[in-house]
Amino acid sequence: MEAKRNIAILGSTGSIGTQTLEVIGEQPDHFQVELLTAGNNADLLIQQAIKFQPSTVIIGNKELLPVVKSALEPHGIKAYAGIESIVQCMSSDSIDLVVTALVGYAGLEPTLEAIRHKKTIGLANKETLVVAGELVTELASKNGVNIFPIDSEHSAIFQCLLGEWHNPIEKIYLTASGGPFRGKDKSFLATAGPEQALKHPNWSMGAKITIDSATLMNKGLEVIEAKWLFNLSPEQIDVIVHPQSIIHSIVQFQDGSMKAQMGLPDMKLPIQFAMGYPKRLKSEFPRFDFMRFPNLTFEAPDVKNFPCLQIAMDAMSIGGNTPCIMNAANEIAVQAFLQKKIGFNQIPEVIQTTIAKVPFHSNPVFADYVETDQESRRVAAEICG
Repeated sequence: MEAKRNIAILGSTGSIGTQTLEVIGEQPDHFQVELLTAGNNADLLIQQAIKFQPSTVIIGNKELLPVVKSALEPHGIKAYAGIESIVQCMSSDSIDLVVTALVGYAGLEPTLEAIRHKKTIGLANKETLVVAGELVTELASKNGVNIFPIDSEHSAIFQCLLGEWHNPIEKIYLTASGGPFRGKDKSFLATAGPEQALKHPNWSMGAKITIDSATLMNKGLEVIEAKWLFNLSPEQIDVIVHPQSIIHSIVQFQDGSMKAQMGLPDMKLPIQFAMGYPKRLKSEFPRFDFMRFPNLTFEAPDVKNFPCLQIAMDAMSIGGNTPCIMNAANEIAVQAFLQKKIGFNQIPEVIQTTIAKVPFHSNPVFADYVETDQESRRVAAEICG
């Protein structure tokens, strides 16, 4: 019997992190937990640690360390705090695969450090490639590190490309559900609040990614991520709205043939595929029933009422640090919307104004990304009031 893979989960208390632990719980012969990290949810982190027995946990908020430490000491589990501790742990020889499920820009530095130490990456943090795709992919190539996508759309593309690496891609189609506001116009969106935006029709996700899905920014981030993951030009990437979320993405080859990956909307499928690759592990996940979905429909995305997708496509074409500016501004704008400081329609306005105000760098290095992120957040916060 092959050895179990030791998994580090960065962001174990979020939506992807908790589902990753569910997969590990269902596949105890294949995986075991080595490291868990969380930002502020000390209670859930403690519960997870007692159940899964990692050797180490890290809480981002340093003020919560005494609580975590005293709860886990009797179980022989080491506890540390702060982003620097996460970065430090990436050098551990006992970690085989790092699932980066941190939300937003916070995932970049630990992911880079994990790649430097030749850890296989299960990437759920799309912002890492949005912010610094060139930096991340060059480092991964230099260190011979595989990045397995956990996003359902990118996992779908990866699965469609298996056995096809020698065949050039003509185009990929990322599918989008359209989110909770599909079909709504600007006048409706002007009064839409966080409660409505958080009601996603198909997927169960964290608050930030659910709002990104409502604005279509999530699809914009995925477009940029796909460019770096699969070495594509902007012209090779298209987005189609597919409300049923059954076809997760499509690859079109130069002979005109198309391959699609299908399945019920369940994040545990791409999570398990990334962690178990190259094996498809047997699962008890619900199976798709064609009779329950007699019609699969497709439509063009509405970039007039949901301009965030176009903003992201333009940022990808401009390149440099523009996607980094966009990402930081979006994180601030989404937070402001969730706190009811700005309206739904103001999210793209905040992003565009921030892009216009923050200095452009055509060939940024890591220090430029750090500075750009900080400056963009400051400018966006000022705009949000």
